[in-house]
Amino acid sequence: MATLAASDQTRGRLLLAQLAGPLRRYIATEAGGAGLALGAALVALVWANSPASDAYVSLWDTELALRLGDEELAMTLREWVNDGLMALFFFVVGLEVRRELTMGELRGRERIVVPLAAAAGGMIVPALLYLAIAPADAHHGWGIVIGTDTAFLLGALAIVGPSCPTQLRVFLLSLTVFDDVVAIAIIGVVYTDGLDPVALAVAGACLAGIACIARLGAWRTALYAGLIVALWLATLESGLHATIAGMTAGLLVASRPPGREEVEHASRLFAAFRQSPLPETGRSAARGIQRAVSVNERLQALLHPWASYVIVPLFALANAGVDLRGGLLGEALRSPLTWAIVVGLVAGKLAGIGAGALGSVRLGAGSLPRGVGEGQVLGGAALSGIGFTVSLLIVHLAFDEARRGDEATVGVLLAAPMAALLGWVVFRLAAVLRGERTAGLPRVLDPPVDPARDHVRGPADAPLELVEYADFACPFCARATGVLDDLRRRFGDELRYVFRHLPLADVHPRAEAAAIAAEAAGAQGRFWEMHDLLFARQDELEDADFVAHAAELGLDVERFLADLADERLARRVQEDVESAEASGAHATPTFFVGGLRHLGPWDAETLAAALEASRGRAAATDPVS
Repeated sequence: MATLAASDQTRGRLLLAQLAGPLRRYIATEAGGAGLALGAALVALVWANSPASDAYVSLWDTELALRLGDEELAMTLREWVNDGLMALFFFVVGLEVRRELTMGELRGRERIVVPLAAAAGGMIVPALLYLAIAPADAHHGWGIVIGTDTAFLLGALAIVGPSCPTQLRVFLLSLTVFDDVVAIAIIGVVYTDGLDPVALAVAGACLAGIACIARLGAWRTALYAGLIVALWLATLESGLHATIAGMTAGLLVASRPPGREEVEHASRLFAAFRQSPLPETGRSAARGIQRAVSVNERLQALLHPWASYVIVPLFALANAGVDLRGGLLGEALRSPLTWAIVVGLVAGKLAGIGAGALGSVRLGAGSLPRGVGEGQVLGGAALSGIGFTVSLLIVHLAFDEARRGDEATVGVLLAAPMAALLGWVVFRLAAVLRGERTAGLPRVLDPPVDPARDHVRGPADAPLELVEYADFACPFCARATGVLDDLRRRFGDELRYVFRHLPLADVHPRAEAAAIAAEAAGAQGRFWEMHDLLFARQDELEDADFVAHAAELGLDVERFLADLADERLARRVQEDVESAEASGAHATPTFFVGGLRHLGPWDAETLAAALEASRGRAAATDPVS
């Protein structure tokens, strides 16, 4: 059993390591928070149905007031959770949405179409099913069935999903991004009564202020925090639900990759602190590191654990406690409202998301992520019927009558395990009938290294092999060159290093031109010299700079210029890009050690350990040994 547990832990680490760093941390936190939220919901149910149920009700109805002079802000504890902490939760969601749209899985039209169509179907179909079943006096509760709880979705996927679900996770996370934005918009528009125009104007001014300082590149979080608190207070006063303030503010906080100059500046400040560890140099180093990382990502790193491990469990504890005694459970199970919610979430999400995703693919509007099968999409669609957080929030906004609210809550709580069970069945059928047992990226280098074609440093027959897919405009690839120098010094002629192109044109517009320039130098036998020069001078990647580099290296400039326009060299770069796609490399730098994609950090010590492990693998599979 211990061996099996260790194997499961190792498999979990491998799954998470396949994703980009920020997204990997996001998923790990969400999956962990789902367990706490489930536990809190069970505690709430047991407490609300125990002899101490009166204490549960009185606790969450207790008023907590903040006073400043003659001004007072008074709400019950449940309202502080629903209107206060949940606004912070959706602020974190907004931050994640902005990051994904700017530099993540949702940048570019081709990546948005299928998740957007799936999200639209996953909201429209459940709402229609709800309206068809629910009694007329409960039609205004249709918003309950449109939401998906990301934390529970990812937690359930880890338990009942395919053996390697990383690409499916990315797709479902992209889908819930749109789901959350629309759900919060509906809360703000549909479930809002009278509005205060003055407070709305103040809220609008706060939003404009956040957008302005983000555009100006302000990096101090205190500036954002002050405006966000003012926005929340104004939104509360306006009559809008405060969660819309959180989501909107998060969407306005800009996200960007670390700039090369900022990273280098922070590195110099940190080196100065190492040489002179004084308070002044320490503060300078800390400020330099802060400026290198966008406010969006810093706020996510600070707030995301609180949102997942504290806010969502508290919300579950405050809202899932339904007293089922006195025949309420029987009444709820006979109520059309309860089953309208169950059918809307369980059947509606499966049908709507499935039709939206697969229909858009069949129409040629987009494609599923590499490695994800149609049956797995349907399994993920079934799991999306776990509405929980957003659904319970809308229950409390939609129904003032206690009986209706309790029936709706029972429907949300019943839908969650039913959706999880349905997802398990669909995933099993996809595995048995369609062979869809994994949804991860490939890990094997394809094609293998060919010394006659590839760019190789070191002996062609060296026992250790390190392949890098890199982008000449990527600052992290430039920093990796020092790591590679360290490895070559350490292993000497035992190591062959292979360079393959992966220009990320949507992030670095000059990357593809730089790759062709390196190939043009390679046509004259000077690839590695140009390789080193391009990484050393990443701020000089214009056409005139390439010509200057060629002259500096003593190349035949006329021939170099002719080769820059040679379609064969562009095709050579494209072949590397295609091999990256076939090998599961989609970011730079990506390393392959002994033919297998390296997962995790790529510092010198980690890569050296991976190379030694590849030596052991080779010895174990060598029939002579």
